[in-house]
Amino acid sequence: MTTVRGSCLCGAVRYTAQGDAAGFHLCHCSRCRKGSGSAHGANVFLSGGTLSWQAGEDRVRRYAVPGTRHARAFCTACGAPVPRTEGALLVIPAGSLDTSVPVRPTAHICTDSRADWDTALEALPKHPGLPDG
Repeated sequence: MTTVRGSCLCGAVRYTAQGDAAGFHLCHCSRCRKGSGSAHGANVFLSGGTLSWQAGEDRVRRYAVPGTRHARAFCTACGAPVPRTEGALLVIPAGSLDTSVPVRPTAHICTDSRADWDTALEALPKHPGLPDG
């Protein structure tokens, strides 16, 4: 059983989650890209677990795209993604974790929807902090 802790960007929402690691997917579908504002959504899945809100549960809202299985939960103060339950799975945005991620990514999914600018990014210059200029 894995235990992780996390929070939103402003710290108003804090949680603890427990469960068995069931995967870590990087989803490139257009909905995950829009929801994350990035190249992909990065979600850790825990099965058979529990989600406990330590603070800010009243600030959590859920949005589901009508007619689809796509949903997200977020803090109403800062908009940062936070965990949600989907049946027997806990879906935890990897970037919301304050503890180490318990597993490495297991798959890139929905790659047919990958953004056209999301290629060969490993070749870009790397900076340890903010770049100059």
